[in-house]
Amino acid sequence: MPKYLRGEEIVTINVLSGKGENNCQVARLLGVSEGTVRYHLRRTASGSIDGRSNKPFQAETVAPVITAWFDEHGGDKRPVNVRDLYDHLLAEHGYPGSYMSVVRYVRSHYPRPKIRTYRRVETPPGAQTQTDWGEYPRVDVGEGRQPLHAFVMVLSHSRRPALVWSRSEDELHWLSCHNGAYRRLCGVAAVNRIDNVKTGIVSGAGAWGVINETYRTYARAVGFHVDACSPGEGNAKGKVEAKVRLSRLLGDVGRRSYDSLDHLQEVTDRRLEAYCKRTACPATGKTIYESWEREMDHLAPLPILPEPFDVVVTRPVHKNCMVNFENHSYPVPFAHVEQVVEVRGCAGKVQILSEGRIVREYPRNSEERVLTDPTCYEGKATERVLPPTPLGRMGRKLQEIWEMPVHVRPLDLYAALAEVAR
Repeated sequence: MPKYLRGEEIVTINVLSGKGENNCQVARLLGVSEGTVRYHLRRTASGSIDGRSNKPFQAETVAPVITAWFDEHGGDKRPVNVRDLYDHLLAEHGYPGSYMSVVRYVRSHYPRPKIRTYRRVETPPGAQTQTDWGEYPRVDVGEGRQPLHAFVMVLSHSRRPALVWSRSEDELHWLSCHNGAYRRLCGVAAVNRIDNVKTGIVSGAGAWGVINETYRTYARAVGFHVDACSPGEGNAKGKVEAKVRLSRLLGDVGRRSYDSLDHLQEVTDRRLEAYCKRTACPATGKTIYESWEREMDHLAPLPILPEPFDVVVTRPVHKNCMVNFENHSYPVPFAHVEQVVEVRGCAGKVQILSEGRIVREYPRNSEERVLTDPTCYEGKATERVLPPTPLGRMGRKLQEIWEMPVHVRPLDLYAALAEVAR
């Protein structure tokens, strides 16, 4: 089937053919097959007319309304955006057509609008970061191909990017990725420009958007201002838009497999650092890496970043030194037995706190329902609690065999344990 060509491309075929160019050369120039060129030359020679050009516009049914709307809003001058006109037709006249049907009608009946320009701005060092998400639908991180999300933050002055891989774009991972990005950038810029994602802006958009209260609290704790980008203005955060599609930096991450998400993150960090050391920063003329080293003097020092969590509860520590949380049991140091501790469900981890201090940290939602940590049962007695009875000979031998690599374990485990029992 011949490829559909625009009117100017068909004119190009006719002009070049009239100047003696052969069909193969014309097809190569336009990126089409030679059959497509022959097809359009035959149609031109036979005087055929595209039947679609004779069809009336769907918006012709409301032409008087459109004319009245234009008279009210500036006469015959075509607006830069006809969305307001479409909304008027939809709300006041029940127009059944699409937005593009109105656009096509307006383009054919009114002159082209004035070109809308935008200002190119170079931000000073330490003034701004820009943040956005990238989508990678099929990445193998040791669990088969699955969708992953790339959180990208870029320093606007030096163009230093930080990319943090995530399994989700929810509030918990949104804040956790901020922590990872700020650690890689080694400081905090005064303003972070974001898109109008719900984890950042709960309603509205741009300067009139309402900032998510959780995100506002996080921003206040870290020390930056939230600057939401106006809708439909991708150029307002063009520096991060250019870094979101990192195929040219990372290669196609879907083409190879990685041992884990941490392995993918390590590979990404190495490649980004190599990219920064060989790529020039347009604002300074030096490499991105050198520009970033200078910009660090203008960044706010990295604070103790708050670890985001979506669940926080208080739990008693039982006599077996365990705390129950989300159908899992986690050990804590024996000194906290029969006390109440705070348990936080964070992104990928569980933190257990006593008197505001983190005493233990474990992976969250692990396959094991009962986690172990022998260090929780060791130490000196306190005024209130005695340590558990130490492991006996049999228990120590079991632990020793358990910790051995499989290939060096005794062939006869029962015989090995019997030796201990004698």
